[in-house]
Amino acid sequence: MSENSKNSSRCVQCAGKTCYPVMGVDDTPPSLEEAPDFCPMRQHPDVIAAAESAYTETRTREFARLASIQEAECYEMTPDGIKTRIPRIEEIIQFARKCGFTRIGIAFCIGLREEARLVASIFEAKGLDVVSVCCKVGRVPKESIGIQPDQKISPPALFEPMCNPIAQAEIINAEQVDLAVQLGLCVGHDTLFMQHCRVPSTVLAVKDRVTGHNPLAAVYLSKAPYYGRLKKPASS
Repeated sequence: MSENSKNSSRCVQCAGKTCYPVMGVDDTPPSLEEAPDFCPMRQHPDVIAAAESAYTETRTREFARLASIQEAECYEMTPDGIKTRIPRIEEIIQFARKCGFTRIGIAFCIGLREEARLVASIFEAKGLDVVSVCCKVGRVPKESIGIQPDQKISPPALFEPMCNPIAQAEIINAEQVDLAVQLGLCVGHDTLFMQHCRVPSTVLAVKDRVTGHNPLAAVYLSKAPYYGRLKKPASS
C-alpha cells in the first residue's frame, strides 16, 4: 500500500459507528477521536464543512430536503422491523412529483429499446411528458473516433454507428427536460453523458449484459466459485 493510500478515506473498512451511531437525536455523538485514522471526517474536515455550507443555497437545500423525504418514504416501520415499500421506478416518479418535474428525458441504450418503451409508458401513465433519445442518435460511424474494423461488434465490412452519449445529453439539454433518466448506457458512455448533461439526472438501471442488468449479482457471487475470479489478484 502506498503512502497516499494509507492516508486515503476508506469508509468500507469502518463499521460506521462514528458517522451513523445508534443514539437519540438529543444525545451527544461519539468523538471523532474514536473514528479510525482513515475516516474522511478526520482526514478532510474542511472539505466536509464546505460541502455542508453548500446546502445553505436555497435550491440545493430544497432538493436535498425532498430527496431525504423520498428516501424515508421508501421504507415503513412494522412490528417486524423496517420494510421496503416501492421499486426504483416508482421512487423516480414520486420524487419527480415532489420537485414539480413534469418533463422527463430518457437516455437509453438501443439494446434496451423494449425496456425503454415500457419505462416511457409507465411515466406517461403517471402524467409525465417523456422525451427519449437512443444511444445511436446521429448514426456517427465508429471509424470517426478511430475504431478499427476488428474492434467493432459487427463484422468489419458492416456499418456500425458509435454510441453517442454526448449527443444524447445535448439533445436532452435542448429539449429542456426537468429530469434526465439513464437506462442501460455502457460503462464509459454513461460517464460522458453525465459530464455533458446540464439538467438534474438519475439512473434507473445500468447495463450488465450477463446478469440481466443487475451488476451486484456478480458482486454477491464473488464469494462463490462462479465469480470467484473477481477476487483474484490482477496479473502483472
